[in-house]
Amino acid sequence: MKFILKLHPEITIKSDSVRRRFTRILESNIRNLFKPYDFRIALWNRWDKLILEAKTTAPDELAQVLDQLKRIPGIEQCLQVQQSDYQDLHDIYLQVKAVWGDKLSGKRFAVKVRRRGKHEFTSMDVARYVGGGLNQHCDTAGVDLTNPQVLIELEVDKDQLLIINDRFRCLGGMPLPTQEDVVSLISGGFDSGVSSYQMIRRGARTHYCFFNLGGSEHEIAVKQVACYLWQRFGASHKVKFISVNFEPVVAQILERVDNGLMGVVLKRLMLQAATIVADNLAVSTLVTGEAMGQVSSQTLSNLAVIDRATDKLVLRPLICMDKSEIISLARDIGTEDLSKSIPEYCGVISNRPTVKADLEQVEQQQALIDQGLIESVVRAADVLDIRRIVKEADEEVREVETTQSLPDDAVILDIRSPEEEERSPLHVEDSEVKRLPFYRLSSQFAGLDQQRHYYLYCDRGVMSRMQALLLHEQGYTDVKVYRPKA
Repeated sequence: MKFILKLHPEITIKSDSVRRRFTRILESNIRNLFKPYDFRIALWNRWDKLILEAKTTAPDELAQVLDQLKRIPGIEQCLQVQQSDYQDLHDIYLQVKAVWGDKLSGKRFAVKVRRRGKHEFTSMDVARYVGGGLNQHCDTAGVDLTNPQVLIELEVDKDQLLIINDRFRCLGGMPLPTQEDVVSLISGGFDSGVSSYQMIRRGARTHYCFFNLGGSEHEIAVKQVACYLWQRFGASHKVKFISVNFEPVVAQILERVDNGLMGVVLKRLMLQAATIVADNLAVSTLVTGEAMGQVSSQTLSNLAVIDRATDKLVLRPLICMDKSEIISLARDIGTEDLSKSIPEYCGVISNRPTVKADLEQVEQQQALIDQGLIESVVRAADVLDIRRIVKEADEEVREVETTQSLPDDAVILDIRSPEEEERSPLHVEDSEVKRLPFYRLSSQFAGLDQQRHYYLYCDRGVMSRMQALLLHEQGYTDVKVYRPKA
């Protein structure tokens, strides 16, 4: 099966040299992303598009190809095409009729043709011949060039005919990493997940800096969000996940800082810590999920005071978005339920927070925090290649048993996302299989019959192990991971 990959429009208007560079980067990203698959791909760069051929005919593998292509930054549209040789105009018509004839019943349609190479006919000749033949020999509602219900798209590329069977909208944006790296302050909530996604989509390799206020359970949950974003949209390039234990900093804020300024001081100290993290990664830009006026610390006056804590560029992709818009986008990209399951770790809650902080007063209050504390907590931070989080999860869950066999009373919990489960349903003979997506597991596991034995299942076992660890943290120790024989 072949796919035509259309570039994001902003790439096509670049200068020739920049366009070539961006396209080469996108081509390299696609090759990297398909390396782990069981089938091979072939990829051709055609200046205004990329052509990908998947060396497989298996429906589930073709579905994987399409799913992957939809999530690669830089691809605007993906066209699923059927490629073949042709003899003449009539042969083109017959091939198109075989694909589209049954789909035109009662429909107004149009034929659009693009041609590449030297031929005895023009693109208009092909469109007229094919359109006229279909209108005469199929049960259509006629040709409508202005507002067709069905648009049949063809490409005649030298001696090859490409019939476009379907068209899919993809991620768009810029290929990774055509922009500079950034460090995203991620809490696991709706806002930080969406802001991180937006930076990835714009071609910025996005590292994650997490300020831990809720212990190991909080860290595991946020790692899942970061891993999901990376695997889903940015897996062509390695990034770092930095976990900073910020509980000592919060303790001093609660003890020493005036109540109304606690939130602003906390945000400034987080920016200072993130600045050190960014310096260590040679990154000049920080990203936050703040939106104007969403909470008291996010008024324009307070944001201006907070920004004075760093010399880095601070980007806020969500600055003018409503909360409902943010949650809607989180739903679209698949982080809504993940973020919904993460408790809110505010760290500090002011009774009467200021909405217009004075910089001099804030700096005086911040001076009450021990000098060197920020450097100390950053120095003690865990810095992980996000690809190693899988290995780290294995080491942390050694007490979680992984098995290929099941007892008679076992219940398999298929924790994959609905899309994954639908694409490849799990059936295990003589065992009960329940569908419970991983992002609902922690909140719904308590409602299951605790007299049964549960075995978590996902495609690679990574999410199962992380979720098993999370359940163990909540006191559910009789949980195992099911890994069937390959």
